[in-house]
Amino acid sequence: MGFRPGPYSLVFLGYTQKKYIIYGDVSQSFSVTLVGALWHNTLIIFSSISQMLNIFRCSDVFLGNLNFMDSPQFHIKIEMSERVHVDNLHIKSPETSPNTDGIHIEESHHVYVHSSVIGTGDDCISIGDRSWDVNISTIVCGPGHGISIGSLGKGGADVSVERIMVKHVRFVGTTNGARIKTWQGATGHASHITFEHLDFIDVENPIIIDQYYCDQDKACQNVTAGVKISDVIYKAARGTSSTATAIDLQCDETVGCTNIIVDDVKITAAGQGENTAAYCSNAHGKSYGIVQPQVPCLST
Repeated sequence: MGFRPGPYSLVFLGYTQKKYIIYGDVSQSFSVTLVGALWHNTLIIFSSISQMLNIFRCSDVFLGNLNFMDSPQFHIKIEMSERVHVDNLHIKSPETSPNTDGIHIEESHHVYVHSSVIGTGDDCISIGDRSWDVNISTIVCGPGHGISIGSLGKGGADVSVERIMVKHVRFVGTTNGARIKTWQGATGHASHITFEHLDFIDVENPIIIDQYYCDQDKACQNVTAGVKISDVIYKAARGTSSTATAIDLQCDETVGCTNIIVDDVKITAAGQGENTAAYCSNAHGKSYGIVQPQVPCLST
């Protein structure tokens, strides 16, 4: 079973659809393709197209054994949905293509993404606000911006994200690895987030919490409020960083980050003879086992 959108069209599942199954034949090379490069060069003509596949207000969706290529922006958006199972996808866009997240999850719960290969010009997988019980495993990510919780709290929004598991992920040449990013001025929480069994290969920012996220060319205004980040675990991670800062925990100066756990993490420099370091601000928690580089703000 499969589906093909017409040129410059959007595949849309929505409005209380239930038990929807979209599965390709593993014996065939099936793909879904939009001319993303053309869209980027002619924004006015195709400005209504932003996702290749939008799963909106759905439950019990099974999506698997498909290839997605060259979406205008998000390849797959899962929004206000529950019990969505994604398995064995190949998602690909040029590294230079803007806003081409592989899979974006927003206001959804009981979402499972497994055994997929994703390389894009933005986040391989991003998890937005009002999402909980999201399980991501056995992913190859790269190129792209890594796997991100966020960005959360733009415009001072109240945030709620919890029970996120990311495990068995290989990041290859990405700008970020395991990332949490929030805007200043927001409220709410992001908690009970676990990243474990990670493999970093030449990644710019392997582990990063950025509570001063800003996507503007000029600096965003400093606001003394922020999302409360707590109960975050980084466990069993190995690999190389292409920059000196392998672990970067930049937490909000007002609420800070609490109960941050770094357990059995070893990230060395990609360049021969170079060293890695950890930076942290307003982060509190503990480190266990072998941790390289050592994180100065965490107790042992």
